[in-house]
Order: sequence, then C-alpha cells, then structure tokens
Amino acid sequence: MIQFFYENLEESVNTDYQKWLEDIILSEGKKLGEINYIFCDDEYLLKINQDYLQHDYYTDIITFDYVKGKTISGEIFVSLQRISDNAYALSRDYEEELKRVLAHGILHLAGYKDKTEEEEKEMRRMEDLYLAKFKELNP
Repeated sequence: MIQFFYENLEESVNTDYQKWLEDIILSEGKKLGEINYIFCDDEYLLKINQDYLQHDYYTDIITFDYVKGKTISGEIFVSLQRISDNAYALSRDYEEELKRVLAHGILHLAGYKDKTEEEEKEMRRMEDLYLAKFKELNP
C-alpha cells in the first residue's frame, strides 16, 4: 500500500502516481509492502536530515528503508519547496521533477544507491527509464 501524507504544508500534490509507482516496484522484481510518502517543507526535512543523518543541508528527499527481503516498505520524506527550486534551477517542469523524486525514493528502496559517480549515473538512468514508461502510459 502506498499512502501520501503532509507535514507543515497547506498545498497538496497530484497523487495519481500510485499505480505507476507500484509498476516500478513490480518491474524491479519486488513486492509492495507499506510505503508512506510524507510531503513537507524545507525546514521540516532539514530537521530530519540533522536529527537522523547528522547532515546540515537542505535536500529534496530522504528515504528510510524498512525493506524485508523482496518486500518494499519505507518512509519517503519529500520537500516540495526543494523540488520547486530544483525544477526552476534545472529548467524542468515541476511535475516532471516531482515524478523523478518519487521514483528516486522507490529506486532507493529497491536497492539502488547514489553515493558514487557510477551509482548516481545508474540511478539517473533508471529514473529516466521509469519517467519514459510513465509518458508511454499517460500520453
């Protein structure tokens, strides 16, 4: 089950991506457990970054992995402010950047990393693959 929650926000986002996110999980040979997306603002996510990861910087996503075997479960915190800023800075559409980040969280839970340059390249390749699949299914 994929659920969407909001912290420190008055806005909401399009959550019609549930089927697509489930398809990513199945395409990766995994099973869906419980995934909670928590949409928040920069300050909320910065506090999580500081308290749990000892990082003192803004980020667009933090994923807490509760995967057991092939069953994908976790909490994915997403800063909508950061996505908006990143979309603007990268000259990307906001919805496109949002989908990229949502897929990024699932890919982390599926076992993809992005700490090294090589891992980051593979993560981007997989994000692009699943974004293209979304476009195919939703012309």
